[in-house]
Amino acid sequence: MKIIAISGSLRSSSTNTALLYATAALAPKGLEMTIYKGLGDLPHFTPELDGDTSPRAVQDWRALLENSDGVLIGTPEYAYGMPGVLKNALDWLVSSGELVNKPAATISASPSESGGSKAHASLILTLTALAANIVEGGSVTVPFVGKKLNSNGELIDLNTAQSLKFLLDALVQGIEAHQKYKTI
Repeated sequence: MKIIAISGSLRSSSTNTALLYATAALAPKGLEMTIYKGLGDLPHFTPELDGDTSPRAVQDWRALLENSDGVLIGTPEYAYGMPGVLKNALDWLVSSGELVNKPAATISASPSESGGSKAHASLILTLTALAANIVEGGSVTVPFVGKKLNSNGELIDLNTAQSLKFLLDALVQGIEAHQKYKTI
């Protein structure tokens, strides 16, 4: 089973990226989780570049998602929304459909008590527009994230670890149900 994890942050010390790595460490045997690192390489979306002649980075992005069984997206909150670079990446998928019915889960983390809830809502709205299958139990917000990671970006909060484990279990169950449905 292959899951692509996408961080909406380009910062090397991103807490949202750290949470994706923490989630990957909780993955059961046989689950391959790849953290996508090409978000900053995608050009600005423009319909004139979309289609058969899309830029190579876009073609690679789409192929990675097409060949995955599920997707996990972590987003920070910037000005009450998801970062433009993440929205841009998702905009490239509107016409090509790689997320249609794809099992998906979401994480948002913030130093505030809201846990990035506005960015999280924005992400879910966009994924809904792309017809992704946001699995039941597959959404987590992490408030006060700075208190839940150590100085090396490692998860130290047991409740957050448990929440991420439940999210990952929900995503795996969603993928299994989707795969079973596709074979009927």
